[in-house]
This record gives sequence, C-alpha cells and structure tokens, in this order.
Amino acid sequence: MKIAIITDDAASFTKEEASKLGITILRMPLIINGEVYFQDENIDEDTFIKKLESGEDCSTSQPSPGEVMDLWRKLLKDHDQIVHIPMSSGLSATCATASQLAQDEEFKGKVFIIDNHRIEPTLKESVRDAVSLVQSGRSAEEIQQILNTDGPNSSIYIMVNTLKYLKKGGRITPAAALLGGALHLKPVLSIFGGKLDAYAKAIGVKKAKQVMIDAVKKDLETKFKDVPKSELYFSIAYSKNLDEAKQFEKEFKETIGIENVELSTLSCLIVTHTGPGVLACTVTKKSN
Repeated sequence: MKIAIITDDAASFTKEEASKLGITILRMPLIINGEVYFQDENIDEDTFIKKLESGEDCSTSQPSPGEVMDLWRKLLKDHDQIVHIPMSSGLSATCATASQLAQDEEFKGKVFIIDNHRIEPTLKESVRDAVSLVQSGRSAEEIQQILNTDGPNSSIYIMVNTLKYLKKGGRITPAAALLGGALHLKPVLSIFGGKLDAYAKAIGVKKAKQVMIDAVKKDLETKFKDVPKSELYFSIAYSKNLDEAKQFEKEFKETIGIENVELSTLSCLIVTHTGPGVLACTVTKKSN
C-alpha cells in the first residue's frame, strides 16, 4: 500500500524538510493588494512582513476545489491512498472543503482528511506522525482515526503584539477579543475547540513569556502527567524577532528541564492573521 501525505503552509515545513519527509505541500494563496502570492514561490517571509507592517491590504484564501482535486488525481496516479492534513477547521474553511470533496465517488476510500484542530508546530508533528505511521504499515483510514483521536493531545500558547489582525479575520473567540488595548498589555492565547481563545493577559513581553512557560509546566503536571518527556515534542515558533525567540528558547529549556526544542518561523499564512512579532510555545504528545 503506497500512501501520499499532503499538508498546507500552516505546518511551516521548508521545501527541504518536505522533500526529506517525502510529503506534498498544498500552497495557500496570499492576497496582497489584489495580487496572488505563494510563500517560497514568489514571495519570501521578510518581504511579506514588510508589506504587512506598511499597511498594505493582506489577506489569505484557500486553494480552489479544482486545484485540490487536481493534486489528488496527480498523486493517486502512483499512490493507493492519500492522507490530507490541513490546518484546523476552526481557523480555515480549507478542511471543510477538502472533507466535502473527499466524499466524491472518485475519491471515496482513497482520500482521508485529518481534522484534529491543529496549527503550525502541532500540525507539523501530526504530519511527522503520519509519516511514521505509514512507515509502520498503517492504512490511511487507520492514520485518520489515530491522528483525529490524538488531536487534543497538544497545547499551544501564543503571545501577540496586537489583536487587530485576529479581530479583522474573525479567528478568535469573543472572550479573546476582549483582551488587549492597554499600553504594554500582551495577550496570551491558546487553541481551544479549533479557535484561538483567551488564556491570560500580561504586562510586557517578559511576563507574557513567563505565563506561557508556566502554562506548559502546568500541562506537564496535569494533561501530560503520565507521558514521558521523550514521547513529547516541544517547540518555539516566532515571526520577525529571531533574537527574542532564541532567548525564549533558552529560558524555556532551562525552566522545563529539556534539551530538545524545535525553533521555527511561523508561516506568512498565519502571520497574516496574528501580525508580526508573535511568539509561541507548544507541547505535543507523539502519536504511535
């Protein structure tokens, strides 16, 4: 059984990482002043952030149904099944569209959509888990069941500089929308039910970082209390400020008591809605 794995830009894989894993990335359109761009194709991260910060009209879109189906048809020429792992259905209609298309007679029993409400580093771990599960001989249907069941076994905490981008896109809960506004106030959000929800508010970056680290510590003592750290994936994700992210990584490792933490940039797809200067930390249980 030969199985192809697809994800989108929200997993933040580089071209090199995707090639090494043997996965396919479905590019998500970035709309800037009415023009269509694709990350790492005709625009890079730095150029995109400059356009966003300068106030240019930036938004995102999902690929057309035709593009999705054409990709599936292409992969099914030399694969028996496809595991398609899009970003959280609570943050994009991409997942719902793919799920609907997969019901077509042409794709039934061949294309399996994962909806485990994950984004960025936690989504990246789902893709890696899918690769491992394929290598262990699991079918696409089995992988779908495992990844959907394991979806809640992850936590993500995000500090944003402002809520204006998230409010514009409607990707936060009403409770989260009430945070922010005051000078130096840094909202800390988490993923709940597929959407970004309020977790805490902190005065200044230093306090916000401590709030996020304490949140992960609490999860390790409760949510993941019976899981060895060797079976957990930790990550730091950021946009724009690498030096601050590296310092946070150092603090995170020392406080949590771990050595392996993946440091990666957030995709332009996500930065469109969160704004630049975002800092996030995650913990995810690996699927077996």
